[in-house]
Amino acid sequence: MKKILFINTGGTISSSYQEHGLTPTQNAESILTEIPELLEICEIDACDLMSMDSTNTQPEDWAVIARMVNRDLPHYDGIVIAHGTDTMAYTASALSFMLGTLNKPVVLTGSQVSILAENSDSKKNVIDSFLTACGEVPGVFVVFNGKIINGPRSSKIRTRSYNAFESINYPYIGLVEDGNVQYDRSLKAAHPEGHVYDDRYCAEVFLLRLIPGTNPGIFDAIQSLGYKGIVIEGFGLGGVPFKERSLIDKIEQLMREGMSIAVTTQCPYEGGDLTIYEVGQKVLEKGVIPGYDMTTEALVTKMMWALGQTSSPEEVKQIMATNYVNEVSLPAVQPVNQPSSQHS
Repeated sequence: MKKILFINTGGTISSSYQEHGLTPTQNAESILTEIPELLEICEIDACDLMSMDSTNTQPEDWAVIARMVNRDLPHYDGIVIAHGTDTMAYTASALSFMLGTLNKPVVLTGSQVSILAENSDSKKNVIDSFLTACGEVPGVFVVFNGKIINGPRSSKIRTRSYNAFESINYPYIGLVEDGNVQYDRSLKAAHPEGHVYDDRYCAEVFLLRLIPGTNPGIFDAIQSLGYKGIVIEGFGLGGVPFKERSLIDKIEQLMREGMSIAVTTQCPYEGGDLTIYEVGQKVLEKGVIPGYDMTTEALVTKMMWALGQTSSPEEVKQIMATNYVNEVSLPAVQPVNQPSSQHS
């Protein structure tokens, strides 16, 4: 029988109603007590690393979790982490980069309803997660509503429904149905050289979602607060305005001064492409980092991780352009003025 480590970090799954609303109160052992079926699946050691609503999660917490997983994973066949759903995709993405190339599964899960409530989704999610952690496919995964999702491709897209998470721009790693785990065997893991454990990060990354009329002065404000990187969610395929309130000059200025800037799309599906439209090409010509089809969560945490390794904008760009854990689909080299039938 395989041996799995269960780490509790809080979230809705461990919450109960308190004076100011749902608050994490249950420890790891009490969560497991509610699911006796787990004893038939594997041996379990349990611990409480932290107890928080994941809204309060900070980048420092990702490093704490990563250090524990890195220390303990050699002694177990897999690890299951109970985590709040609101920032689970950020944690899963950050761990994917920090932990390096894995040879065992590390699974994050949670629930939309407390484990103490009737008809909660928590028990199924936890059982499915332990089944996945006992499996032979390595990596960092989010397991939710019967779906096994590559960590940096996960995103919470629904606030209440049990099918809260989806895999963005990448197939599901597998499905769990009636206690059976079925993997997509056609998927091949990325194994870039040198992807070893490294939990260094730089939290000074700002996410800017553009709206019509965005004041270019916002970039001065971001810089004044000490940020080292910016992820810009542009329009459509990643367009950035260059007329009227043009943002191009400010972006170029900050990059000359050493800021790392990535541009992606506000649309969750199908990814961005800065080569198609003039509004993309103009900002691409300035040297920004294309986001391609990465989730915003993966793009933000990857830039934090990259800036933790180096302060060189060129080295950051190289890290961002490397596919470490199938977090990005890098396109084949194409001419800039490729004909397209895309519509704005």
